[in-house]
Amino acid sequence: MRLRALLAALAGVACLAAASDPAERLPDPAQEAQAREIFRDVRCLVCQNESIDDSEADLAHDLRQIVREQVKAGRSEAQIKAFLTERYGEFVLLTPGFNLGNLALWGGPFVVVLAGLMLLTIRLRKPGPEAELDPAEAARVQRLIEDETA
Repeated sequence: MRLRALLAALAGVACLAAASDPAERLPDPAQEAQAREIFRDVRCLVCQNESIDDSEADLAHDLRQIVREQVKAGRSEAQIKAFLTERYGEFVLLTPGFNLGNLALWGGPFVVVLAGLMLLTIRLRKPGPEAELDPAEAARVQRLIEDETA
C-alpha cells in the first residue's frame, strides 16, 4: 500500500515537473492558470501527439515561454492561438478550428459514412440476378422430381 502511494506521488510530481518549472511560472496564479489552459490545446511540434503541457521537448519549453509572455502581456486566448497559428500553422493546435481550409478534415468522415449507407441501401434494395438453368440442368432436375414422386 505504501509503495502504491509513493508511486502515485512520484507520478504526480513527474507530471508537474515535466511542463512546469517553478522558476518559469507566472507570479499571478490567474495568469498561470490561463497559460496552463492554453498549453493543453497547443501541440508539441516535436512529439506531435502531446500537448506542450505534457511534453519535455525543448521546442515545447520555448512554446510555453511564448504563451506565458503573451498571457503576461494581457493577450486573450484567441489572440495567442492566432499568433501561434500564424507562426507555426494550424497544425500547432490540437483542436483545429472549423473553416474552409480544413472542411475535409471535419466533413470527410460524415461524407464517407453517408456514401457507405447509400451504397448499402442501394445494394439491399436491388434484387440479385437469378441464375437460369441450362437445358441439361433443367432436364436433370425434372428427372429428380419424377424419381422422387414415383
